[in-house]
Amino acid sequence: MPRTASPTASTKKPTETPCEHWRIGAHLSAAGALSVAIEEGVALRFGAVQIFTRNQRQWTTKPLAEDEIAAFTAARAGTVFTDGTRLVSHNSYLVNLASPDPTNRAKSLDCERAELERCEQLGILTSVAHPGAHLCGEGGTPRKPKDPNDLESEPTADELAGLKRIAASIDQLHRDLKGYKVRIALETTTGSGTNLGYAFHHLGLIRSMVKAPERVAFCIDTCHVYAAGYAVATAVQAKATLERFDAEAGLSAVAAIHMNDSEGAFASRKDLHAHIGEGGCGEAWFRAVLRNPAFALVPKVLETEKGEDAKGILWDRLNADRLARLAGSALSRACGTT
Repeated sequence: MPRTASPTASTKKPTETPCEHWRIGAHLSAAGALSVAIEEGVALRFGAVQIFTRNQRQWTTKPLAEDEIAAFTAARAGTVFTDGTRLVSHNSYLVNLASPDPTNRAKSLDCERAELERCEQLGILTSVAHPGAHLCGEGGTPRKPKDPNDLESEPTADELAGLKRIAASIDQLHRDLKGYKVRIALETTTGSGTNLGYAFHHLGLIRSMVKAPERVAFCIDTCHVYAAGYAVATAVQAKATLERFDAEAGLSAVAAIHMNDSEGAFASRKDLHAHIGEGGCGEAWFRAVLRNPAFALVPKVLETEKGEDAKGILWDRLNADRLARLAGSALSRACGTT
């Protein structure tokens, strides 16, 4: 019986890193060219990448050129990012699909439509969006910054009106973009100002109101959940919070996760991200998210501060490795992660 030749160094499949296995990565800059973010993600051996497909602080942008799309596709070829399931876009911060002002909501719809069109061209299957702010004060009086979120009660009249506007906006986008594969992933928020989505049932309500709920997904932000006031300090609390999300919105609809620690205090309603292990979220919360079977194939991306630590190590590298260790220390040791 002939012996099978051993694979040469050039044909061996690289050992899967913990970050690739757990689909851990980061939001990476696409400045200069969208393909740059993919190239950096591959170089860092990340398992997920989030990008801005355009300047997120401008209402309009020029359409993608064919060479931009080709370069982005070429950068993905033969990597873990080939099929697009590990790629996430984040929409413009200007978009407010809950706005009560018709002019602003029309601009938001145009901006969001353009983002989804770009994602479809690039093969990105998930586009994260903040649900929106209703911009109305209950009884004419806005909530004070230190007022805690009410996570138990039904939405106020102003909130419900805003949630309905979001659902109607999404329905309009779905009508305009029939057959698209990319899904909007509504993100959990801290509840600052009049922002909706701080309560899990807000997201569940929006998805229940749209006519094509299968085209709507969710994005859990670990910092936002903590700052909104959901208890996650212990393994029991973290598990219960995920079970509550499942009951009120649905874990099976989660298509992206933002892995951020929180500089803001518990229930502070402050959106202040911190490096992993250097904020208030606690290891139990990260372990619960990373090890939940429902999230096995969900991209998990950091949105923490860039730069290097005192030893010159990239913060993205340090934070990703910290998450990998929390996800599964045995795999981390096997792959040589420090």
